[in-house]
Amino acid sequence: MLQNEVLKAIGDKYGKTVAQVVVRWLTQRGVVAIYKPRGILNHMVLDRSPKLDLVFHALAHPARREIIRQLSGGERNLTELASPLKMTFPAATKHVRVLEGARLVRRRIVGRQHLCRLHAAPLKEATLWTEQFRRYWEARFEALDSLLDEMKADELGAEEKPRCR
Repeated sequence: MLQNEVLKAIGDKYGKTVAQVVVRWLTQRGVVAIYKPRGILNHMVLDRSPKLDLVFHALAHPARREIIRQLSGGERNLTELASPLKMTFPAATKHVRVLEGARLVRRRIVGRQHLCRLHAAPLKEATLWTEQFRRYWEARFEALDSLLDEMKADELGAEEKPRCR
């Protein structure tokens, strides 16, 4: 009981919890080692491509995808891009800035008009990245097709055999 009171008093003095005081005491004496990673470590992420991250972030919003669709037909001014989306000019500007950050859109200002055009090169990198998964799923679907064919053949073979009574 006395130990808990001492630990609580120490924690109160330094603004720490009892658990923090105990862990610090144990680590100072080498009883436990605390691993503190620097930055974010995610073993699931094998591909670290900041450009690709920006492209997928830009494509994550439906309004930005619609802007890309509109620009695929040619250069448009910002007012033309905003009107079908029923958004204000400042809101459309924010979305275009995200697309510019991903290098998907290039904007030029002529007088009071902001003219935007599509720059599709970053989409090619995204397409190549997703292509590897298309090949994977096609192989999986082919395996499923062959399994279904086998099951169908087994079912037909079972129906053709005469039943014994």
